[in-house]
Amino acid sequence: MSRIKIGGKIVGYRVQKPEAEKAATAPREAKVIRKEGGGKVVRIHEKLERPDVLVGSTYKIKTPVSDHAMYLTINDIVMNEGSEYEHRRPFEIFINSKNLDHFQWIVALTRVISAVFRKGGEVAFLTEELKAVFDPRGGYWQPGGKFMPSLVAEIGHVIERHLQSIGLMQKQGMDEAQRQLVEDKKKEWEQRKKQQDAFAESSYPEGAQLCVKCSTAAVVMMDGCMTCLSCGDSKCG
Repeated sequence: MSRIKIGGKIVGYRVQKPEAEKAATAPREAKVIRKEGGGKVVRIHEKLERPDVLVGSTYKIKTPVSDHAMYLTINDIVMNEGSEYEHRRPFEIFINSKNLDHFQWIVALTRVISAVFRKGGEVAFLTEELKAVFDPRGGYWQPGGKFMPSLVAEIGHVIERHLQSIGLMQKQGMDEAQRQLVEDKKKEWEQRKKQQDAFAESSYPEGAQLCVKCSTAAVVMMDGCMTCLSCGDSKCG
């Protein structure tokens, strides 16, 4: 080792580490690497480009709080087309309406949701986040007695229904035993209490309370226990 002559005052120092330790403490390699000289970006993961044709579904949302309907379109991309692993994934979403009162936040919402769709991975969490949004001015009732806390929540319900239709989410429902129990209780109630329905398109009795589980006005007193005639939820288990 050759000698090094120090001609000035020492103001700082550091200990030289072995090559193996240097490699261990070096920062992790980024997912985007630039080639030397050319400056071209090489991506490690596959970049998903938008194809010319997408398969889409359009859903109509008509609420009592607006005179104009809203049309929600979700376009899906077909992955592994022609193989045994072929499946559909949501790629983008659009919302159209004649009502321009909500134009800004609708455009922002569709762009954010579309960006999450294109990222891939688990996207079902979006439905729960949207359904949890409450309007400070109050929600509204759908035909059939289902309560919607906000317009954003109904958009979440529509996206959930679409994900269930393409197989990305499973439908949450009652099993056969629960369904049969609800039907028996419903028939028993109708025979004992000949009351008029609470809503024009609802088959639930008048005076039924709101169910905290399925948000449907279908909770009645059955055998000394509050029971939902829609989802089967019961205070008595």
